[in-house]
Amino acid sequence: MTQTPQPPPIPRVVRVTLPAAEPRRITPLRAGLIVVALLLLGAGGWALWKWHSLTSGAPTLPPVADLWQAQREPGLEFLDMNSHTLSVRGPRYGRAVDVTRLPKHVPQAFIAAEDKRFYEHDGADEAAIARAALSNAKAGETVSGASTITQQLVKNLVLDSRQTMERKAQEITLARQLEKEMSKDEILTLYLNRIYFGAGLYGIDAASRFYFGKPPEELNIPEAALLAALPKAPSRLNLRDNLGGAKARQLYVLREMEAERFISREQAAAAREADVHIIEPPRFDPQFGYVLDVATEQVRTLVPDLPGDAIITLTIDPRVQLAMQAAIAARMGKDGAAVSATQASALILDREGRVVAMTGGVDYTTSPFNRAVQARRQPGSSFKPFVYALALEDGYSPYDVFNDAPISFGTWRPTNYNGEFLGLMTLSEALARSTNTVAAELGMETKPERVAAFAARFGFRSQMQAFPSISLGTQEVNLWDLVRAYGVFQSGGLSTEPFLIQRVTDSRGKVYYERPQAARERIYAEDLAAEMNAMMIRVITASFGTGGRARVPGWTVAGKTGTSQDWRDAWFVGFTAAYTGGVWVGNDDDSPMRRVTGGSLPADIWADIMRIAHEGQQPEALIGASRAVALHPEAERRITFYRGMAQAFAAASGQARTASTANPRRVE
Repeated sequence: MTQTPQPPPIPRVVRVTLPAAEPRRITPLRAGLIVVALLLLGAGGWALWKWHSLTSGAPTLPPVADLWQAQREPGLEFLDMNSHTLSVRGPRYGRAVDVTRLPKHVPQAFIAAEDKRFYEHDGADEAAIARAALSNAKAGETVSGASTITQQLVKNLVLDSRQTMERKAQEITLARQLEKEMSKDEILTLYLNRIYFGAGLYGIDAASRFYFGKPPEELNIPEAALLAALPKAPSRLNLRDNLGGAKARQLYVLREMEAERFISREQAAAAREADVHIIEPPRFDPQFGYVLDVATEQVRTLVPDLPGDAIITLTIDPRVQLAMQAAIAARMGKDGAAVSATQASALILDREGRVVAMTGGVDYTTSPFNRAVQARRQPGSSFKPFVYALALEDGYSPYDVFNDAPISFGTWRPTNYNGEFLGLMTLSEALARSTNTVAAELGMETKPERVAAFAARFGFRSQMQAFPSISLGTQEVNLWDLVRAYGVFQSGGLSTEPFLIQRVTDSRGKVYYERPQAARERIYAEDLAAEMNAMMIRVITASFGTGGRARVPGWTVAGKTGTSQDWRDAWFVGFTAAYTGGVWVGNDDDSPMRRVTGGSLPADIWADIMRIAHEGQQPEALIGASRAVALHPEAERRITFYRGMAQAFAAASGQARTASTANPRRVE
């Protein structure tokens, strides 16, 4: 039989009763420690909460690249074609420099003055903060700061200048963040390029050149120490207004440099005794204001995202610009006063369309209105070449003969400047003599509306009305457009687009704009342009030409004079193979001058400017110069004789010509 297994025996539970434990006693010392610990814990928690509350509203640290442009007050530096500074508008920002390329004593001077433990801390210097707190507590006021160079950067480029606990906490937090993003040398480089030195100067390059006339790479120890003295109080320690105060601060910087063993005792002593020479401040010619106003307007169109430290390289040749200003001042001061002419403007382009020189008036300081680009006046006979050019395109020849005789278009009877009529003459002679009757007839044959469209093709932007008198220059234009249109003839028929701005960069060399190398469009046949140039050369060279005073030794000149009704405007526009230029003379109130024609005062000013512009250049052949025909003096005498006979017969027979109605306007 199978036996049934028995369950295991149940163990016996033994109850043991322990004696009651005696209550643990808390000693006063232990209680005190607990209270202190709780207080410290609470204080720490409160401090963490407070710190978080102070820094929670801190702005985000911008990308490192953006710090170079952050918080910049806009400033424009203008350079001429040779990269020399013409003027500065707004703050002056120096070129960016790398701290590793500076002599060691230059960054060391700033470290000694502003942040001795710069290469040791993480953006905030707790030891310096403690020392400053102690000093301020003893004095009962803020007498010492503890901002590191990194903190100063954050304050100047990211935060505001409020002196609050919140701003200070944010400054420390962001400074430590910045130290993680940039190396020490990068931070010091940014600092030296962005720090304010007073007198509108930002960056060590601007300060070094402005005060010492040298780049920072050439600074010696006393000069470096003097510049390092300025960030403490840049406006108060301006080296030209308070050199004594700045030198007192310089002595402190030298002591600290010696204490930090950046320089030896002998170097410090020599630096203290050194005579530091402060140069005269650069003086910019105010007459460049006409150029700078136009450049400022144009650059904001070309570069909408213009940097705060923009450096704008212009096409201006300072030698020609100064010659232009001098010529206008001299001629207008003497000759202009004698003929009741008070204002003048001028514009010179090179063969590519660069604005080599421009002035909008006699004196920018008394009248900044730019008459070269803003004023619209009647060009008179200086507009005639465009009527003739259209006629050549229609098949006319420079040697086609027209009759200079009384003519009428309805109620309009154009007459010549001198009131005389010379009879038969070629188109070439008519242009050289500026004969109104021939130009008026030619304008009607080519149609006024087509003349207006042709002018627009050459670059005139003003809206011209198709009146018959358009051929005599009664439609208002500005000098800029007139010179541009003549540039088409000079180039042999290529479009001309004047430009003043070559390049735009910032202080670090980043390029924001570069004038593109665009192919110029052909808008007029080269052969016809050559014929036009030959005719305009006769304006200068022929004994009867109206522009004989506009000559440049060694160079072939082509051009045209212009005088509006009652001598209110006088123009000369002309060109050589190198330059195209124009001059306007008149009065702002549109009052008449004393018989000033385009071939007198404007031609004199033009010649004065162009002679200097061409100095040192090898003469070149002008397109069409070989086609210019010069008559022998004997031939001219015979022509004059037979003309006199023809006029006598015409007067006896009472001949006159009539045509359709025209808009009356008498001009040269």
